[in-house]
Amino acid sequence: MSNYTKDDIRRICKEENIRYIRMMFTDMDGILKNVEIPVERLEDALDNKIMFDGSSIEGFARVYEADMYLHPDLNTFLILSWEDSSYGKAARFICDIYKPGENGGEHIPFEGDPRGVLKRNVEYMKSLGYYAFNAGVEPEFFLFKLDAQGKPSLEFNDEGFYFDLAPIDSAVDCRRDIVLELQKIGFQVEASHHEAAPGQHEIDFKYDTAVEACDNVQTFKLVVKNVARRHGLHATFMPKPVAGINGSGMHVNCSLMTKDGKNAFYDPTTPNMLSQVALDWIDGILTHAKGFAFLTNPTVNSYKRIVPGFEAPCYISWSDSNRSTMIRIPAARGMATRTEVRSVDVSANPYLAISAILRAGLAGLTHEKDIKHFAPVYDDLYTMSDADRKKKRIDSLPANLHEAMQEFLKDDLMKEAVGINVTEKLVESKKKEWDNFRRAVTDWEITHYINKY
Repeated sequence: MSNYTKDDIRRICKEENIRYIRMMFTDMDGILKNVEIPVERLEDALDNKIMFDGSSIEGFARVYEADMYLHPDLNTFLILSWEDSSYGKAARFICDIYKPGENGGEHIPFEGDPRGVLKRNVEYMKSLGYYAFNAGVEPEFFLFKLDAQGKPSLEFNDEGFYFDLAPIDSAVDCRRDIVLELQKIGFQVEASHHEAAPGQHEIDFKYDTAVEACDNVQTFKLVVKNVARRHGLHATFMPKPVAGINGSGMHVNCSLMTKDGKNAFYDPTTPNMLSQVALDWIDGILTHAKGFAFLTNPTVNSYKRIVPGFEAPCYISWSDSNRSTMIRIPAARGMATRTEVRSVDVSANPYLAISAILRAGLAGLTHEKDIKHFAPVYDDLYTMSDADRKKKRIDSLPANLHEAMQEFLKDDLMKEAVGINVTEKLVESKKKEWDNFRRAVTDWEITHYINKY
């Protein structure tokens, strides 16, 4: 993360011939938006004077309170190297959303800003004595060919499988260019490879603190889509675009740092070298797993991924050596000790998803009254019978968006984590999404019923 001053940004804009500034922010659905200004308005941007119509953004403001301000985070200033610079280079800020103050007073943070929601939860974490929440994400995505009209198709451009090479993995050039573009803008890429399904890929980059990790996810998605388009491909972060093959997840590796710079999850004196803090954290996450699925798996399509047989976790459980559980503990220890939450998918708004995981884990640390204890599971949950899972008290994640919404509404902690504004707006939006889906007649129904009845 850079530590830019206003003078640094003025100098860079002049030296690099920056002509346009994108003031970026994220809406409730996790979609990256922007207001573009000419560089001549840079001073207005630096003085938090750029306004936009919040009523036009999903989940933001009503018409009569539409005026909102974009407060740029100076440390997110970035030259967009992948954009056409024929008319001068473009740069961006990631912004926080503010409302006008009363009677012309100081701007007020907008309670429905997803980035602001996460910042509030990070401050709560710090009040409990922890210095940082580190998050490392593993976003998966599909690459499909574009049709003759330049629109996305569902035609794969390869028939690859895990870790395949060219020529079987024919997207290797595209994936390499994505990595090079990410490195150009400062990402520390740790690995990239073909994933389990045809056309599916994964690029892993270094962990960061919570807000910065989510900023990186949004930047990552933007780069992937733009570079893929240059290769005549469409990149999608839809969780399950094709039935019968694996869907795309976004595993979240997380750890808590103490004020003296130690990993709170590591304890070399225990048999598995996990601290009591780590075990309590796991209990908190699993206790609230049903409630936060609405945030970590927020679309109708999300629940087509969370089904047995395709590696996605369906059952609320954890283990230090079992990939069928919702939480896995990777083998590394010391500063690398972490919990990997495997249920999250790539359609999630990262700021809300990380907020939910953070608050759920912290609830375990503060021993809230509803926290349950979960023993590790070493059996293959995909082959275990329903009766055996019931005997072991292993519950399932929600089966669809409607069920997830009902679990969220029953979970006071999750509603508190995202706030009243996001709760009301998100539930209202997802009710419409579910109703539209419920009324739709799918190709599957036509195939199965048109001749039968």
